Amino acid sequence: MPQAIKADVLYTGKPGEVLRNVYLIWNGRNIVGISEEKPSKDVEVFEFDYTVVTPAFIDAHSHIGMVRAGEPIDEEESNEKFDTVLPMVDALYSVYMDDKSFRESIEWGVLYSCVLPGSGNIIGGRAVIIRNYARDIEEAFIKYAGIKAALGFNPRKTIEWKGTRPHTRMGAVGILKKWLTKARDALKLVEGGKKSLEEIEPELRMLFPVIKGEEVLRVHVHKADDIAGLIMLRREFNLRVVIEHACDVSTRDTFEKIKREGIPIVYGPVDAFAYKTELKHEYWRNIRYLVEVKPFFGLMSDHPVVLQRNLYLQLRFFRRFGMSRDECISLITYNNAKILGIDDVVGSLEPGKWASFVVWNGDPFSLESYPILVVGEGRILHSED
Repeated sequence: MPQAIKADVLYTGKPGEVLRNVYLIWNGRNIVGISEEKPSKDVEVFEFDYTVVTPAFIDAHSHIGMVRAGEPIDEEESNEKFDTVLPMVDALYSVYMDDKSFRESIEWGVLYSCVLPGSGNIIGGRAVIIRNYARDIEEAFIKYAGIKAALGFNPRKTIEWKGTRPHTRMGAVGILKKWLTKARDALKLVEGGKKSLEEIEPELRMLFPVIKGEEVLRVHVHKADDIAGLIMLRREFNLRVVIEHACDVSTRDTFEKIKREGIPIVYGPVDAFAYKTELKHEYWRNIRYLVEVKPFFGLMSDHPVVLQRNLYLQLRFFRRFGMSRDECISLITYNNAKILGIDDVVGSLEPGKWASFVVWNGDPFSLESYPILVVGEGRILHSED
């Protein structure tokens, strides 16, 4: 039976699209329409006193299910330590869906997570997009979202782990360049008919899509000079990259360079403690430059660095520096979906996409408001009595 929710205000997720006094209609898994007219009697209609509807939130960078609430810290699985370059490692297989943080995220409207390996390795493995409301990892899986890499301080601090480890930032770049060069050379041999695919080691084969620009390299990087270095690597190897973090950037110049290069940013986490030197310029007021320059960016929690349930709370800084409510909502819906390559199914409320949305009892930007109904793919996941 088709269902509908009456929305006094509906944010579609796309910047500039705010609808008022409409009905969001879905049938099964998908949205079928948005109407100003009340649906016919064969549609079950949910009506409350006053509601604001937003798309379900998407966390574009997290370690939820890998670093688990209520478990000893030595059981966390965010980094594999048996080598420094690990293209075969897959984050999905270190996620436990019984992490109670998933339940808390659902209650606050965060239904989708991109889970990445940590940043202790030069190449840490594959990032994966999951449903937070699944029973197990097979049901949770949506798609892969690139290969995780890391520059800057974090790979330097893991010299006690196994494998060839960098002591300097130039060493980290050197190791990454070595593997990118090996993969590029091996691909040329395969494409030239000089070697068969089976003769190439699996780790190099996993990097072929990165070399061909078919798969994105998701790179942990904070400081302006490390971002400049990444841009140089991108040009040298013709890579598709996403900048992950960029929290130490404290001038317009670097954001302007990123915008000129057309590189998306998954920014944050905003509310984290600056616990290392590569964050010495981290400051919430840096957000002003990001808002003014407007490179294409979304927002992360980096859970558990910032609890994923509090993802939307970080939007207060973007409001303070002049972003409209709809632009802010887009950071954790439409923009994140575009960056992750899942905007065909989620990220905005429109016909054909999944019926995944959050019903608020008032303005989401008010501390008095909270979700009263959370729906994922047409199924009620949370209802506030």
